[in-house]
Amino acid sequence: MYQPLADKIRPQKLSEVVGQREILGENGILRRIITGGAVPNMIFFGPSGTGKTTVANIIAAETQRALYKLNATSASVADIKQIIADSDTLLTPNGILLYLDEIQYFTKKQQQSLLEFTENGKITLIASTTENPYFYVYNAILSRSTVFEFKPVEPEDIAVAVSRAAEIYGEELGCKIAFEDGVLDQLSHCAGGDVRKAINALEALISAGKNDGKTVTLSMSDAEQVTRRSALRFDRDGDNHYDLLSAYQKSMRGSDPDAAVYYLARILEGGDLASVCRRLLVTAAEDVGLAYPQALQTALAAVQVADRIGLPEAVLPLAQAVILVATAPKSNSASSAIGRAMRDIKAGVGGDIPAHLKDSHYSGAEKLGRGIEYKYAHDFPNNWVEQQYLPNAIKASRYYEYGENKNEQAFKAYWESVKKKK
Repeated sequence: MYQPLADKIRPQKLSEVVGQREILGENGILRRIITGGAVPNMIFFGPSGTGKTTVANIIAAETQRALYKLNATSASVADIKQIIADSDTLLTPNGILLYLDEIQYFTKKQQQSLLEFTENGKITLIASTTENPYFYVYNAILSRSTVFEFKPVEPEDIAVAVSRAAEIYGEELGCKIAFEDGVLDQLSHCAGGDVRKAINALEALISAGKNDGKTVTLSMSDAEQVTRRSALRFDRDGDNHYDLLSAYQKSMRGSDPDAAVYYLARILEGGDLASVCRRLLVTAAEDVGLAYPQALQTALAAVQVADRIGLPEAVLPLAQAVILVATAPKSNSASSAIGRAMRDIKAGVGGDIPAHLKDSHYSGAEKLGRGIEYKYAHDFPNNWVEQQYLPNAIKASRYYEYGENKNEQAFKAYWESVKKKK
């Protein structure tokens, strides 16, 4: 029966696991927990191919516990009860370790069914998820578990795993696996941090490679075809979607045009034009703001053009606008001003509008005292006159503070000059 290469060479001990040095390195906390033997309930969180299942297998072997595996996409409460029935029997002398994959697919009721047995020690739960557990796992489970994040594996670590896989597979085939220049780098850099994906690509290359009976040669052209687009991780309904959008917006805010364009390309490759446009407009208004008001006009024009011409050509006006927003001077003075005002509104701070500002364009307004003392700014020098605009209760409040950029400082100097002449 066929067994995938990635499963066939799965590490059997911690020293063979690549990546995850922060938690599995010599002094990593997860390594110390495993070697200590007293394993708590845990949640492994991270993308596919980063070692979550492998480490669960090693924990079961190291602690000599019976390993049971369930996948939440197909498992039920009945499956859990069946596993519990094996506890305290000769089948599980050292206890049960239940590895529940994709726990985010369990309903609240299904997750709650685990509580009784994890608390009384009948089972040790290791749940894994590719989504952020703080969004998808219920608090009752979270509060009883320790969360460990498994991060995408670095290319140099993937290269170690690929080389090991090639050596083992070569021994099985009775021949040597030879890499053309660049193939190993291509496999390790284009897997998106997913070891399994890189090894699956290797297996495909070996199957398609030139075999003279002694050596299987893996070509660069084949490697490029096998790995095309494989490094992309873009799930429009998942946590990674929002991570990408966050990085895109923060790169523009942080004035890094290279990162901003990279994330723009990555998101557009996933087909999400709407989110790209929305975040571009928000950043132009929130972060560039009054330091360079034309940025918002440029961003809006780019969004309108992108909407009209669609992908793939939409990348051109969007790239132009993203680079402009990233390299423009920044000011969040407008964003801060409206934020302060909204906080006062929500707190109920304010009061009645001053009578001289109220609408007076109707019969009887004068009898109510509306608009009588209003001073029309254009009747005065420099189109300005001192009068109260805020309600009495907050008349001394200041929401807007001029930014330090050239644009706003010029406005500040102008108004200081005008008001000194009053």
